[in-house]
Amino acid sequence: MADGPYKYIRDADGKVSRVIRVGTRKSQLARIQTDSVVEKLKELHPDVQFEIVAMSTTGDKILDTALSKIGEKSLFTKELENALEKNEVDLVVHSLKDLPTVLPVGFTIGSVLKRENPHDAVVLHPKHKGKCLDSLANKSYTLTVVFQRGNLNTRLKKLDEKDDFSAIILAAAGLRRMGWENRISQILGPNDCMYAVGQGALAVEVRARDQDILEMVSVLNDSDTVLRCIAERAFLKHLEGGCSVPVAVHTEVKNSQLYLTGAVYSLDGSDSLKETMQTSISSDKQDEEQEKVDEKVQRVGITALKVSEAAQDAAVKLGVDLGNLLLSKGAKEILTVARQLNDAR
Repeated sequence: MADGPYKYIRDADGKVSRVIRVGTRKSQLARIQTDSVVEKLKELHPDVQFEIVAMSTTGDKILDTALSKIGEKSLFTKELENALEKNEVDLVVHSLKDLPTVLPVGFTIGSVLKRENPHDAVVLHPKHKGKCLDSLANKSYTLTVVFQRGNLNTRLKKLDEKDDFSAIILAAAGLRRMGWENRISQILGPNDCMYAVGQGALAVEVRARDQDILEMVSVLNDSDTVLRCIAERAFLKHLEGGCSVPVAVHTEVKNSQLYLTGAVYSLDGSDSLKETMQTSISSDKQDEEQEKVDEKVQRVGITALKVSEAAQDAAVKLGVDLGNLLLSKGAKEILTVARQLNDAR
């Protein structure tokens, strides 16, 4: 039975329970990620029934074209957001890196969970087991990079069953969540390869007007992850970046300081800019506990009710300031050329 946009069920004993419908992509990794979020919500709300609704997105269906060439935003989120808008689901679990820095009107990211390792990993062809990039025979320092699409299962199968690639680069977070950590030959640290904005973090998107759902998911927020990802997203937004341009980041929280390193690159990597800035995110604990976060305020698409507003504002400013620093040194020119070359391919 339904009451407005909400769904309820009655069990054999006549007990009525609310049903929360959770949207997700159909891939194995997406289901694993969604199951992990639902398990956390079940622990907090044992009287609520959670129903998973899986669907395919545009990005799942178009597998023969680079994401940057498809030309549509929200490749992995549009169908899920349509379901959210039609009240067919009540919340959606995403990989945060799939969500644009500006969400459609009426939606917000209600929680960003504790981040898995955000770095990229090298997965070698089985014949190279035990090696790393540096020890590969031939061309180890002049790597030939080849475009590859598909989910984790598909990409690993292509690597293992063919001899087209010596290695592939995948997000370490996805491999770990799939239980394939033994395939990781090497983690690429920030000096070797920085990562995509939001990589390794899961986000829960909700309807901004659903205060009860927003409150429900807000307890899943991990403060450090929220602040790191707000800074990263603010940096990307200020550069007007996206899937079609090479923008990378590295963040960490140390001693109440948030450090953000951001970089932009030409498509061939011959031209680049990279800078680091930091800001204080400390706050008086008593003030933080008394603070009422305004649920109407989004910061780069995120409404984090349980995280200090002052710290969130500092994270946004850090991202904008770093973006301005790189723009003052020529980032716009690098990214403009990268976009033009990408469009011409």
